[in-house]
Amino acid sequence: MAAYNAARYLPTSIGSVLAQTEPDWHLVLVDDGSTDDTEAVAREYKERLGDRMTYVRQKNGGPSAARNTAIRVSSSPLIAMLDADDVWLPDRLARAVEIFEREPTVGLTYGGITRFREPDVTVDTFYGNSGKAEGYVAERIYTRSMEVPCSSVTIRRKCLESAGMFDETMHATEDRDLWLRIAQRFKVGFVPEVHVRYRMSASSQSADPLRMLQTQRFFVDKHYGEPGCGWRPRQEALARIYRQQAEGFADRKEFGTGLRNALHALTLAPWQTANLRTTASITLRSLRKR
Repeated sequence: MAAYNAARYLPTSIGSVLAQTEPDWHLVLVDDGSTDDTEAVAREYKERLGDRMTYVRQKNGGPSAARNTAIRVSSSPLIAMLDADDVWLPDRLARAVEIFEREPTVGLTYGGITRFREPDVTVDTFYGNSGKAEGYVAERIYTRSMEVPCSSVTIRRKCLESAGMFDETMHATEDRDLWLRIAQRFKVGFVPEVHVRYRMSASSQSADPLRMLQTQRFFVDKHYGEPGCGWRPRQEALARIYRQQAEGFADRKEFGTGLRNALHALTLAPWQTANLRTTASITLRSLRKR
């Protein structure tokens, strides 16, 4: 668990670890230079849990640096991710362990999530990806045609040793970057149930569309030419990025900017009907506004 100014969320997130039906766990919490009461809350739990918890405080370096520290400090053959403001459901670990024990070639597992806003308003639920959701799915991760929610992910340590750790130069999309590198080498397994509650925040990085566009394009360019990342997947990945940008601007009634992004997506991958649908939808909405 990487935590930054997460004092108010830690009792719930750590509590969800304590509630796991899988008894064999060790919590590593890295405080990434918090300026609130995160350290005080974390040390209270450390005192309570003793050897079942490791607490590390470091200078702020961002999520990738904090997660890498947690991985290096840990020693378990399986590593499960939990963002400090998210919540695991009780069978979260047990169901992931079952897949690893059953499938020795699986390097990473993930599952469904429910997204919510405070105080406890459900936004939507991700039950799983349509189409191929597991196996060798590197191309689908690259094209963003499948989602792999971070707090639902568990990884074999030996797969991290092969694929590498989180890229600390990336300050967004760093999780997809790692999932791709693992998927290029190992099978991905899917837990067909919801086992995480994901907290949405207006201050999240996804609330900054320009920054997300830049980091997502960096991710696509970084891996272009690698296994599963050829020309057609690159076009589809970029088209999806611009289509999502278009939909976001249209939802904010910025139809001109939305339409420009939609047309760019259509130019990149004209064979994808979703790009045509988005372009037509935004055009109609713009005309109705007039």
